[in-house]
Amino acid sequence: MTWVDFWALIATLDGVATEESCRRLAEQLSRRSVPDIIGFAERQAEALYRLDQEKFGTLPVVDLAARYDSPFPQSADVFLYTRCAVVAAGQAVWESVFFDVDKFAPYTSSECDGEWLLYVPDKAYKLTTCKEWDHSTRYCFESYSNRDGWPDLRD
Repeated sequence: MTWVDFWALIATLDGVATEESCRRLAEQLSRRSVPDIIGFAERQAEALYRLDQEKFGTLPVVDLAARYDSPFPQSADVFLYTRCAVVAAGQAVWESVFFDVDKFAPYTSSECDGEWLLYVPDKAYKLTTCKEWDHSTRYCFESYSNRDGWPDLRD
């Protein structure tokens, strides 16, 4: 799957990864071939991996920082779901955060949970094949897996 195809599919989310919008995306993706579903998963994992950087992961959770009058760090899960929200916001937002970290910050809000995006390939695959998803992507999208993005974590 090309990046153009990936971002066109992401655009169907209308900027947010809700349960409903991700269900619709999974249904749309399920009408494509299995290689396309795998390709979507690969692009999604790479997009999340590229966002796995210290400059984003060390930003505080916006609404909690204000509530507690001090920075409230993102957990590994919150950071992953925040990266999903940035991807769901679309190509323009995803690209812009690399040039301006302040454009990433609003997505750390608890209102911007993009977790549902993670399950789109699994659901699409199951709808297409009636089998459980059993595919590992080239890029690991778990938080702190991008060693180049976290120089202090390098071995």
